[in-house]
Amino acid sequence: MPRNTSRSLLPYLQQANIQYTILISDLQKAIENQTASRSHRNRRSLSEYNYEVYHSLEEIQDWMHHLNETHSDLVHMFSVGKSYEGRPLFVLKLGKRSRPYKKAVWMDCGIHAREWIGPAFCQWFVKEALQTYQTDPAMRKMLTQLYFYVMPVFNVDGYHFSWTHDRFWRKTRSKNTRFRCHGVDANRNWKVKWCDEGASFHPCDDTYCGPFPESEPEVKAVAHFLRKHRKQIKAYLSFHAYAQMLLYPYSYKYATIPNFSCVELAAYNAVNALQSAYGVRYRYGPASSTLYVSSGSSMDWAYKNGIPYAFAFELRDTGHFGFLLPEMLIKPTCTETMLAVKNITLHLLKKCH
Repeated sequence: MPRNTSRSLLPYLQQANIQYTILISDLQKAIENQTASRSHRNRRSLSEYNYEVYHSLEEIQDWMHHLNETHSDLVHMFSVGKSYEGRPLFVLKLGKRSRPYKKAVWMDCGIHAREWIGPAFCQWFVKEALQTYQTDPAMRKMLTQLYFYVMPVFNVDGYHFSWTHDRFWRKTRSKNTRFRCHGVDANRNWKVKWCDEGASFHPCDDTYCGPFPESEPEVKAVAHFLRKHRKQIKAYLSFHAYAQMLLYPYSYKYATIPNFSCVELAAYNAVNALQSAYGVRYRYGPASSTLYVSSGSSMDWAYKNGIPYAFAFELRDTGHFGFLLPEMLIKPTCTETMLAVKNITLHLLKKCH
């Protein structure tokens, strides 16, 4: 798109008497600011890793390897499988090896490639866990009593593509033989009311559900891991952007979940904790009525497979910057989200009736 396209449209909008608001005056420049070559960064110096900038897939995976080597008492890195393009699907297992069996929390970020604040938060969470483990009693309790499985980038191929080719890419990168369109929406590809309302059968659509459930190797690998550990995993947390919401099941229908009161209480307390940082108010509730109806989502699938607390966060903002959330907002977004996640986690450790 030519850089001045939005400006050249203004006379037409004015002539037609159409109301408009300019949110980003130069979209191309905003994209270039985020994807420009970061030659000033020292990639190798991971001790000085900057958590207030967005990182490429290579940088994130280097960072994971580094933590695995330097924090072996609390971190164990492993892969749950390979992506369509053959990239490893890395997960960090975080927690004190205090006893053979512990309950666990699963966290994934970056199911949708363009939502860069997600992977930034997953890294922030790990940093906070490791840095405050000795000094914060709540964090110590969390890492002693639970394991956290943290997947900073779920959709590795799509995320890489959003850095190298298309900043607004959403889907995976699998090829479709009949159509020239690439990719499947990894959050419509799960085996729960697959390809019903809120998903598309057309391969060129952003919400394409895929040729069959778990057609995407990334979804299949994570589903397999979660199925295998379903007795251990008590919470599933997925981080998306944008809308400033905390969502719980169901996505695919208007109905109340059996353990509604416990989940609702956890959500209520979490958004209050989040608001205490900067006054940012998140809406919360069932995904279908709070956001929109969508089928084949990871959150619904996790809940249907016996994980009692399943949440999807829609992080900042509400649309001004949208997917292009500036780097200066990474720290406040992650700081407030951290409070919500800790709140949910500590809720898990109490009995809810």
